Amino acid sequence: MRQAAKIGKESDATVVIGLGGGSSMDTAKIVALAIHSTQSLDDMVGNEQATGTRLPLIAIPTTAGTGSEMTFVSVLTGDKGDKKAIYSSKLLPDIALLDAALTLGMPRHVTAAPALDAMVHCIEAYTSRTKKNPISDALAVKGLQLLTQNFMTVLEDGNDITARENMLLGSTLAGMAFVNASVAAVHGLSYPLGAKFHVPHGHSNALVMGPVFRFNIEAASRHYAELASVIMPQRQFADEQAAAHASVDEIEGYLNKSGLPTRLSEVGVTEADLLPMATEVVEKIARLIATNPRDMSIEEVRQMYQSVL
Repeated sequence: MRQAAKIGKESDATVVIGLGGGSSMDTAKIVALAIHSTQSLDDMVGNEQATGTRLPLIAIPTTAGTGSEMTFVSVLTGDKGDKKAIYSSKLLPDIALLDAALTLGMPRHVTAAPALDAMVHCIEAYTSRTKKNPISDALAVKGLQLLTQNFMTVLEDGNDITARENMLLGSTLAGMAFVNASVAAVHGLSYPLGAKFHVPHGHSNALVMGPVFRFNIEAASRHYAELASVIMPQRQFADEQAAAHASVDEIEGYLNKSGLPTRLSEVGVTEADLLPMATEVVEKIARLIATNPRDMSIEEVRQMYQSVL
């Protein structure tokens, strides 16, 4: 990021284009602001801490997943490998260009991980404890519908342009949903996996989404049950609990069908890592527990990690 900002200053850049996945677009957001700013990255971290004038910013996603093209959030990795989240209205791109042709031919694993991330965005927005609202609900429902109805198609035929268009639109709607309602504990538990084990963000979310969603059913069964009719519109359920558990099973099943590793041990996590990661989640990423339907203790987080080790 610093090198890109330096080049931008030296070349008198007049516009910044973020082309790529979420990391590329998140970086472009900060570069567009940093070119005319003397503020350090650390000083930007947090809610509306960024100052200065941003250059015009265009975001062009090449994956259907992060929704970064529609958010005022940038998550970067610090010098020590820690995740730094910057929330600022200054980071919202001026233009988002969606061209599904840019996503054609992506390898199966690169298709799957961002798509699962986008599904998590929809579900966490829809079940947000503190910021759930009718607008984000509508965006989340439509986004999840598009994503789940086209997920297996794009995995099996990466050149199906109609399915790719639906996935890209679903991802963008998911971004709009979560920027209004927030993400929650799935993202919290995924952060150490990305920072310490370099697991791609979408994959890290997918690894922990099952245990987190099941833990949440106690507090948000109605919301998970409502999503069952979006994910599995042809199925009927005996009661709310059955529908809620079925929706979580179905979403977790997408990870099993994706070809991605499904266990933490497959990405380098050991038993000894679980408690330090759980402690970090609860003590340092509390903002994502606050929006979750249900509070979590360090031991409960450790047990969730344990269940997918």
